[in-house]
Amino acid sequence: MPAVDDAATIRGFPMSLEPPMTVPTSAADARNPGIDTLRGLSILLVVLHHLGLRIPLKASALADVLPKRLLVALNYNGYEAVFVFFVISGFLIAGNALARWGSLSRLDPHAFYVRRSARILPCLALLVGVLAVLHGCGFADYAITREGQSLGGATLAAFGLHLNWYEGRTGYLPGSWDVLWSLSIEEVFYLGFPVVCLLVRDRRVLMVLLAALALSLPFSLAAITDNEIWKEKAYLPGMAAIALGVLAALVAQCWRPRRELVNGIGLLGSAGLAATMLAMPWLWRWLHDGVMLLLVVSTALLLLALDWRHRSGLSRELPGLGWLRSMGRLSYEIYLGHMFVVFAIVAAFKACGADAGSGWLWYVPAVLACWALGGLVARAWSLPCERALKRRFMPLPAAVPA
Repeated sequence: MPAVDDAATIRGFPMSLEPPMTVPTSAADARNPGIDTLRGLSILLVVLHHLGLRIPLKASALADVLPKRLLVALNYNGYEAVFVFFVISGFLIAGNALARWGSLSRLDPHAFYVRRSARILPCLALLVGVLAVLHGCGFADYAITREGQSLGGATLAAFGLHLNWYEGRTGYLPGSWDVLWSLSIEEVFYLGFPVVCLLVRDRRVLMVLLAALALSLPFSLAAITDNEIWKEKAYLPGMAAIALGVLAALVAQCWRPRRELVNGIGLLGSAGLAATMLAMPWLWRWLHDGVMLLLVVSTALLLLALDWRHRSGLSRELPGLGWLRSMGRLSYEIYLGHMFVVFAIVAAFKACGADAGSGWLWYVPAVLACWALGGLVARAWSLPCERALKRRFMPLPAAVPA
């Protein structure tokens, strides 16, 4: 799951102690509630997806009062939600870099890599450590038993950022390991991102290259026909989505349209997202793998509208959605840890002898537990580790003599 490097600004937590950069401090540069809400919706869909694979809503009593298509959309858009995250990740990380350095051609690789490492490694190390212990104890939902797989191989793949390739070659890993496929794609992209930015110093050329990579998404998906797992988790399609997010951040920096056009772009993006989530089977008949391009383009359009409105001081926090915005701010921690909650909830559901009709009742405690676990990990582990790593590897500059 994509993780942007702004975790230290989670409400209620201290700010990062990294060196001051050239970041404006106006209200327009505070957190964007619209983007936090979109991130929260995406991580919610991921959680609902993994619950739905085990306790489907379409088999519950909700099917008597709600359209089956809506219940299916709630349960089976987790993969699409990850691609939404990819676009958001590219948009926010490139946008943060533009705010700090003014141009991607002036990006500081050392600072960039330290920030990414400080954000990613603490949670990754904690997750792999816990999973190794659970594997050693032989717990069914966590033990790696498939032929050709091992704890050492999975650990190397997780830290070597090729767990997606490892699964494509050997088969699916247990659920708590499997979530790391998206992190492999994202972080390989960001390993090369500063290098490309410094080599391609012309913004227009960079935008053309990003657009070409983004437009390759349906073709790179269609080209994979002999391996279902690799088709789902290959590097290039995910990187295409991240590239579109970076491209959108560059567009947001250099173009400020009128309010009416911003509203139209936002409505178009929202409609495209809703269509891909709700009408995927019908759209697939016409677009096939191109439906994923529609998904990510719609996400990019919505992000542009949310960003422009925020910069103009027009964004508002919608009442009643604070919990969803909070989940968005904790999306990385929730993504890495939510399978522990899913397995526990499913085990409790089975142990209680509950029938499928009451399955929907287990969703609320599951979502609340995922949210609470993400907040606990952020407060007790990821944020303290992130601050410590930044303090260690990005020391404050020496004072300038008067």
